[in-house]
Amino acid sequence: MQPGLYVALSSQVALERRLTTIADNVANAGTVGFRATGVKFEDLVSGMGKGSMSFVSTGETYLSTASGGMKETGNPLDMAIKGEAWFGIQTPQGLIMTRDGRFTIQPNGQLVSIEGHPVVDAGGAEIILDPQAGPPVVSADGIIRQGGNLVGGIGLFEFTPGADFVRYGNSGVVPPTEPQPVVDRIDVGVMQGFVENSNVDPVLEMTRLIQVQRAFENMAALTRSSESKLDEAVKALGA
Repeated sequence: MQPGLYVALSSQVALERRLTTIADNVANAGTVGFRATGVKFEDLVSGMGKGSMSFVSTGETYLSTASGGMKETGNPLDMAIKGEAWFGIQTPQGLIMTRDGRFTIQPNGQLVSIEGHPVVDAGGAEIILDPQAGPPVVSADGIIRQGGNLVGGIGLFEFTPGADFVRYGNSGVVPPTEPQPVVDRIDVGVMQGFVENSNVDPVLEMTRLIQVQRAFENMAALTRSSESKLDEAVKALGA
């Protein structure tokens, strides 16, 4: 097989992965708290000197750290995070990190996410409010008060998603290591009555989608051309 075909094939594999991440980003452009996925590629060199060839790696995915725009809702149970931190929710898969702060209060007073998972405080305990005490008031440091009384605090956490991170649902992320509570950070806080929009730029992602599709088509054309030349060479040698 011609070396050029291996190079073209490695490029197509990388482009396919990039295409998948772009499609996922576009599909979640309207998802509250969604962080876009990016892919990082590296050159892989085979051989030395003039005979060396450069391939592209299959790539590693990473999570964008850019914040989405804030949308005011006026709902006292809607929360957004200012700065780089995450809410913690307890799920059957364990503690999950999310930027989606659309919370509700269960009849038993449990504060839960939109999927019904308990929201936790900085110590990992579930937050229980009084459904009869009126809407909570949440300060910038996450402290919750009802009727002027301190009733709990929303936990804010930090962690490193790492390469090839795992998502949970639409906006949740499975932390690869134990998340650490955020304390005494003036650049991080809770904004009550707001939600954070997705940080995906649909126009930019669609532009990237077109570029990737064109590159994939070019690689496919190069593969067909190489195979055609190989067939002609085989026929000529056979004759």
